[in-house]
Amino acid sequence: MAKLNLNRVAMPRQAPKKRAKNFNEVALGYSLVQAKEEAGRCIQCPKRNCVEGCPVGVDIPDFIRAIREGDMPEAVRVLKSKNALPGICGRVCPQESQCEATCSLAKKEAPIAIGRLERFVADWERANMGAAKSPKSSNPTGKPPGKKIAVVGSGPAGLTAAADLSKLGYSVTIFEALHVAGGVLMYGIPEFRLPKAIVQAEVDYVASLGVKIELDSVVGKLATIDELLADGYQAVFLGTGAGLPMFMNIEGENLNGIYSANEFLTRVNLMKAYLFPDYDTPVKIGKRVAVIGGGNVAMDSARCALRLGADKVYIVYRRSEVELPARREEVENAQEEGIEFRLLTNPKKFLGNEQNWVVGMECYEMELGEPDDSGRRRPVVKEGSEFVIDVDEVIVALGTRPNPLIASTTEGLKTTKHGTVVADEATGKTVKDKVWAGGDIVTGAATVISAMGAGKVAAADINKFLGG
Repeated sequence: MAKLNLNRVAMPRQAPKKRAKNFNEVALGYSLVQAKEEAGRCIQCPKRNCVEGCPVGVDIPDFIRAIREGDMPEAVRVLKSKNALPGICGRVCPQESQCEATCSLAKKEAPIAIGRLERFVADWERANMGAAKSPKSSNPTGKPPGKKIAVVGSGPAGLTAAADLSKLGYSVTIFEALHVAGGVLMYGIPEFRLPKAIVQAEVDYVASLGVKIELDSVVGKLATIDELLADGYQAVFLGTGAGLPMFMNIEGENLNGIYSANEFLTRVNLMKAYLFPDYDTPVKIGKRVAVIGGGNVAMDSARCALRLGADKVYIVYRRSEVELPARREEVENAQEEGIEFRLLTNPKKFLGNEQNWVVGMECYEMELGEPDDSGRRRPVVKEGSEFVIDVDEVIVALGTRPNPLIASTTEGLKTTKHGTVVADEATGKTVKDKVWAGGDIVTGAATVISAMGAGKVAAADINKFLGG
């Protein structure tokens, strides 16, 4: 038996000081030589644990074998037969806790860099094949069944469901509330982590399958779910995500200069503040910025603020570094770029000046107690530990909930106390007839790949329901 190669091929990246001043992609991607070298480490084990760790069931050993053999069209075919958005997944999905975590070499702390290889295949396809030559319909008859399906929302769940259903021959229309398709992939994730051109290429691929995308179409205002069903749509999939920000509800939170991360990132990304002055849509950036939260959205917000001109940026998080929910890679990137982490710290109130602009944040020091329902140690206030951090901008990144518009305009749709839609995890079916749901609208804010998995599950069940 050949000796195991435990040396993962490193991903080339921009240097920290350089990248902290631009919005170009941080990770630069593998070359063909590097991709083949990393693919050559795969031992092609018969159990295929990595496939079980993938929410969309990509045949991982097969596409990696194709890379190793230099058959890139085959790698594309295998990958896109299960995943309509590989260029996105290869960049933002937490492979370290999914497919790579179940890789046999993970036991040696050297799992195959599955996400990096996925990204390489997607980028190779875009550069060498284009959407016109990508895998298309898997409808065996080639004849559309003449059944219309509405997909509400063009984020990862909606795009995946639409792609799978279109491949099966259905007539699919996506209704997107914003002026561009992509959902959170467009408005929520910064250019340096997920370039807009990558998202647009994946959206174009889905459209090339025959999916119609209606922009500026707010379901619940333009038409209700019941009106869509009455208009001839025989099934509706809800993939509207979770775009309603959550706040702390503490003193001073309504001061000027305090954003939700949702608003801040939407201004930066969708309104293209990062391209000022080419786009005349700037966003006000303070010199001392505090971002409250410890997830990927907090890291994205902090790193955007730094690139847009802040002198000092803090991540304020009430637990320790061990409990940070953000991907390890994103935490390390932020630290390398000079973001200061104020851990075991929690805001008590915000301080303002006479013009009602935020000028400071009074905080508690925290200590960790017993584990709570999340499995993480619960943060407890240290009495008498108050101190002030001087800031002139605050970004609150504490999670999101679904917008209530769909639920409030759809009779018979069941929701939880958190505003999420109740749906069967195994099928995506809601309690309302002919309506399915998946992604963040069901789970609350989660990962791109889990939303895609929910889209696939729902598409399969819709097909079964409609007699496919």
